[in-house]
Amino acid sequence: MSQKYRFETIALHGGQAPDPSTTARAVPVYRTASFVFKNTQHAADLFGLRALGNIYTRLTNPTTEVLEQRVTELEGGAASVAVASGTSAIFYSIITLAQAGDEIVSANNLYGGTYTQFDSILPALGIKVNFVDQKDPQNFAKAITPKTKALYIETIGNPVLDFVDIKAIADIAHANGIPLIVDATFTTPYLLRSIEYGADIVINSLTKWLGGHGTGIGGIITDSGKFNWKGGKHPLFSEPDSNYHGLRWAIDLPEALAPIAFALRVRTVPLRNLGAAISPDNSWQFLQGIETLPLRLARHVENSQKVAEFLKKHPKVAWVRYPGLKGDPSHALASKYLSKGFGGVVVFGIKGGYESAVKLIDGITLFSHLANVGDAKSLILHPASTSHSQLSPEQQASSGLTPDLVRLSIGIEHIDDILEALEAGLSQA
Repeated sequence: MSQKYRFETIALHGGQAPDPSTTARAVPVYRTASFVFKNTQHAADLFGLRALGNIYTRLTNPTTEVLEQRVTELEGGAASVAVASGTSAIFYSIITLAQAGDEIVSANNLYGGTYTQFDSILPALGIKVNFVDQKDPQNFAKAITPKTKALYIETIGNPVLDFVDIKAIADIAHANGIPLIVDATFTTPYLLRSIEYGADIVINSLTKWLGGHGTGIGGIITDSGKFNWKGGKHPLFSEPDSNYHGLRWAIDLPEALAPIAFALRVRTVPLRNLGAAISPDNSWQFLQGIETLPLRLARHVENSQKVAEFLKKHPKVAWVRYPGLKGDPSHALASKYLSKGFGGVVVFGIKGGYESAVKLIDGITLFSHLANVGDAKSLILHPASTSHSQLSPEQQASSGLTPDLVRLSIGIEHIDDILEALEAGLSQA
């Protein structure tokens, strides 16, 4: 967008103008696998990165391009690449800058699927991940070795809800010549623009609050355009790449494309050749969700704050975690970063432990029992036995996940109905 608009306006208009051939106001869904080349030179220029345009929907699609540009503007980045899922976005981000023999330093309070990817799948490919307690940024500094290619964190850890000092960790990364990768799913750019605090690569699960209705699966990677890939610590960018005609991504790109070298390599190496492409229909659904993101997030965080305060006072609740509570271990730090609210998830432990948690989940009304967050509807889950069940008891304990933890993704229903459902469920449990 040529004019600098505010967040709410970008959420509606970013990356899009009325269709030039039909003048359609809404974003069209381009259900096509391929795109016609003007001539053989045009085709060669597209494949050689001498021109930008559409080749094949696995690489680019006009509907998805609007989504990518809109999220780029919302995050304050330089370019974005949408893919088939949030976990694909994480995997592609890592393998774009790291290869066998390299290392990553990661916070240990991760979503279960990410933890398993880092603990089992990446090591099988020769990429070692060193996990640290994210509460002290210096733990990252101590774990960095000459082989380290990036630091990795979640803004608000899933599911324990510990907040991280993004700027302090970014400063450590940059002092060592490596980028900071941030999974910002639990905050979205509406609550926190991580790039403003030093994040170099931002990942969002489109499935969650950005889409907001539980109707599609997708993920997106945003390149800040600020990291210097010429620093010498990333051979995949400074040495000839056999995946793409021997191109040196940090050196050989035209000046206009150099700032988005990371996003281009994501698109033309893992996305092109491994193929976790997002469908244009899902891209369109996520665009509909983003249009109302500011309105929904305002209600999500308002309701979540009230739920956390309700649970804090309830006689059957043993403990509550929510960054918006003044007594929460993350409250002081989160307050430095979050001015619009503290997210849409509340976790707590019920007196009676696991058995009482099961009774609550099986008996509660209104809340849907399923493995997702960020839906407009309220959701409930027992992570230790579901989304994080692949972690060993020791791994769960090290990340703060206890057997009695119940995760609530608070929806945008009327707050009285949410609280009444919780009261009834707790009384039965």
